[in-house]
Amino acid sequence: MPALCRDCLTIFDAGPRCPACHARRVLADAELLDLSIAHMDCDAFYASVEKRDNRALRDRPVIVGGGSRGVVTTACYIARIHGVRSAMPMFRARQLCPEAVVVKPRFDAYVAASREIRAMMEDLTPAIEPLSLDEAFLDLSGTARLHGAPPAVVLARLMQRMERDLNLTGSVGLSHNKFLAKIASDLDKPRGFSLISRAGTADFLRGQPVGIIWGVGAALRAQLDRVGIATIDDLLRWDQADLVARFGSMGLRLWHLARGQDTRRVARDPNVKSISKETTFAQDLRDLALLDGHLWRLAEQVSARAKAKGLAGRVVTLKLKRADHRILTRRVSLPEPTALADGIYRAARPLLAQALTEAPFRLLGVGISDLGADSGPGFSADLLDPDAERRAETERAMDRLRARFGVDAVVKGRSLR
Repeated sequence: MPALCRDCLTIFDAGPRCPACHARRVLADAELLDLSIAHMDCDAFYASVEKRDNRALRDRPVIVGGGSRGVVTTACYIARIHGVRSAMPMFRARQLCPEAVVVKPRFDAYVAASREIRAMMEDLTPAIEPLSLDEAFLDLSGTARLHGAPPAVVLARLMQRMERDLNLTGSVGLSHNKFLAKIASDLDKPRGFSLISRAGTADFLRGQPVGIIWGVGAALRAQLDRVGIATIDDLLRWDQADLVARFGSMGLRLWHLARGQDTRRVARDPNVKSISKETTFAQDLRDLALLDGHLWRLAEQVSARAKAKGLAGRVVTLKLKRADHRILTRRVSLPEPTALADGIYRAARPLLAQALTEAPFRLLGVGISDLGADSGPGFSADLLDPDAERRAETERAMDRLRARFGVDAVVKGRSLR
C-alpha cells in the first residue's frame, strides 16, 4: 500500500514512520496516488491572519467579531477549546472565554491573503471552485505529468508552501468527488490531510449522522427525524421513489449522497449572484453620522470582495433591521456597474437617509447584485457629479498602494468614524 510522508514528501510502502525522515505524519491508502478531487479549507482563517500580522496574539485566544450583540466571525483553536464557535453570539463567547482578545474583522487583509493562496492554487490547476475567501475545491485530474507527482503530493506541497511563504495553515480532504472531499477536509483539523477512497466510501459513511451531508441543516434534520431518519444507514433503507415523494429534489440528492455518489464537477466560475456584508450594532442606532461611518466600512468590504473576484454590480441593496426585528430593504440600479467602494457608498447613502424615519436600527447591511465582469470605469459620467472620475482614480491608486505596502498603508478618514 503506498504511503506519503507529509513532511519530506517521500512516497514509500506503508508504515508508521517515514523511512527517509522518520516523521509520523504519514498518509497511506491503496488509492492514495489515484484520487484527484480535493477540498482545501484554511484553519481558523481570519483569526490566523490576525495572529500572523500581530505576533503578540500568537499564544492568546483570539475571537474575530465584535460588539455584545454581534456574532463570532471566527475563533482561533485556543478559543475553540473553551467552546467558542463561529456564529455564536458575542456575549456567550465572552462568557466562555473571558480572557480572549476580541479583534474587529479586517476584510481587506483577509482578501489580500486569499488572493495569495488562490495564486498558489492557480499554479496547480485551472479547475478551482472557491466557496469563500478561505476554502475551495480543486480538481487535479490529469495534472500528474505536468507536476511530476500525483495530486496527493502536489497538495501536500501546497500546504508546505502556504506555511512557509504566508505563515498560514490549511487542511485538505482528498477523494473521488466533491461531497466526500469536503467531509474529509474536516476530519483532521488543523493542519490535517485526510482521504476517503472509493473502496472505503461505504464503510466510512456507515453509521454517520445525516447532518454530515452538506446542506442538511437543523430544519431538514428535524423533518428527517420525524420519519425516523437520523443516520446514513436510515437513509439507505429508503427507496429512491419514497424519498423523492417525501422530500422532492432533496430526497433524490439524499439518496445519492448516502451512497457516496456525487457527479457535480468542480466549476471554475460558479454563478455568484450577489456580494454583501452586514453588521449588528451593540446598541440600536438612529444617528445618521454613526450609521454613515458603518455604511462606508461595509461598502469597502463589499468592494474588496468584488475586486478580488473581478466582479462589478449594477444594483446596490441596503438592508436594515429595526429594533422590532422587522427587516427593510431598499434597492437602486446604477447606470454603470461598479466595484468601487465610493460608488457603492454613494448609491446606498441616500437610501439610508430616506429610511431614517424608521430608526433606530440594530443591523445595517449593503450589497451589490446583477453582477458582471469588472471591466468598466465603475462610475457614470454625470454633470451633477464632475468629481466622480477623480474619486475613482484615487480609489484605484489606494488599491495599488495597499497591494504593495499592505492593507493599512492608506486609510480614508471616513473609515475612522
